[in-house]
Amino acid sequence: MKLLIVEDESSLLHSIQEYFTQEDFLCEGAATFKEAVNKIDDFTYDCIILDINLPDGTGLRLLEYLRKSEKTDGVIIISARDSLDDKIAGLNLGADDYVTKPFHLSELNARVKALIRRKYGQGTSLLQFGNISMNLSARTAICRDLNIGLTKNEFDLLAYLFNNQNRVVSKQAIAEHIYGDQADNMPSFDFVYTQIKNLKRKLKDRGCDDIIESVYGLGYKISI
Repeated sequence: MKLLIVEDESSLLHSIQEYFTQEDFLCEGAATFKEAVNKIDDFTYDCIILDINLPDGTGLRLLEYLRKSEKTDGVIIISARDSLDDKIAGLNLGADDYVTKPFHLSELNARVKALIRRKYGQGTSLLQFGNISMNLSARTAICRDLNIGLTKNEFDLLAYLFNNQNRVVSKQAIAEHIYGDQADNMPSFDFVYTQIKNLKRKLKDRGCDDIIESVYGLGYKISI
């Protein structure tokens, strides 16, 4: 799962990134309105953790920009402000949740995971396609009652395909989702082919349905 943390307080930004990285999230950070806009324009995130107070703008303005761009990234607002007006404004602009500072990172983690369950799993941590089931919380993929034994990147890749089922996703989209802005420094996206090949081999070895389809010149999709 891929997160963007928009927070101008460097120590808090680092703490949130470090915590969620340990929880197996891919975390990127932005300390200013402008930096956040650039990342939102270039990438898609499963969840954006958004501070209201930024040095060159407001989180509410950023949220408004996000929704006017018709992007569906989940958003959790974090702010020291505890007024009802701020909460209502954020929720009316399309935020999914609101957490008041100070907060425990374990609470923020629970809210992020709940948002992702609502977004992808109809309120549960489970995704199902064919005879393959994925548990987003436990980070397991099961087929015929056997753990498929995926690496972190393979799990994230399969979850990304599950969440975009019956849609073609490009190599670039896959690279950006798994590696974030590090993908910009890669000379090519040929490594995605290797990731797909290894994933398909593991699924085949477990007797899983052949669900990953290569679409020549475009990318990959899952379908039955």
